[in-house]
Amino acid sequence: MKLYSGPVSLFSRKVEIALHEKGLPFEQILVPFTQTRGYSPRNPDVLAINPKGQVPVLVDGDLSLYDSTVILEYLDEAHPDPALYPKSPQERARCRLFDVFGDEVMLAPLRSLMHRTEPKPADSGRWDAQEAKAREAEPILAGHFAEIDRALQDRDYLCGAFSAADIAVFMAVFWTRRLGGPSLKGHEALVAWYGRLVARPAFARVIEEIRAADADLSAPVEGAFRD
Repeated sequence: MKLYSGPVSLFSRKVEIALHEKGLPFEQILVPFTQTRGYSPRNPDVLAINPKGQVPVLVDGDLSLYDSTVILEYLDEAHPDPALYPKSPQERARCRLFDVFGDEVMLAPLRSLMHRTEPKPADSGRWDAQEAKAREAEPILAGHFAEIDRALQDRDYLCGAFSAADIAVFMAVFWTRRLGGPSLKGHEALVAWYGRLVARPAFARVIEEIRAADADLSAPVEGAFRD
């Protein structure tokens, strides 16, 4: 398998965690990226497969896939052990809702923080405007942290056993912390869950790669990973 990935692509790293959790070997192809130009020019192989021109893109033999959730579902059906989705239809549906929560609901306010890894613009007014939007988004993200904490009461993982839900929501929480978002303090269940995940080898490996990429590519973020 080949995975076209980005060094600081949340959704690419989500797929990488799933591949590592399943113990599946793959060739990682990192597409060029800078904080000033993004992924421009777009990788021609990615453009040929994904009409949106975005990573991740997975190539498995003659099958080419894009969209992190579609890729995770394919991996679980093609390589069912260890499972990333629960067995019962009800729990699978619940797991998918958590995936949507991480990938879409949390991502909406999270986008307002993403300028923080970019070089500061010469126009300070532009930065101030971006930061004003970020400050509006932070209480929303803090509210999402509280929702996750409530969902984790009396359970180790979001869907009982470890699942794709944990990968998706973790990535949104990790990205929020990476971008100097709200603290996890006060959410004991969330903190314990986060600690369990960072201790898993698949997560630890990908986190180390993201931090290394940030050291090369990203501006330092004030308050990143505060507790």
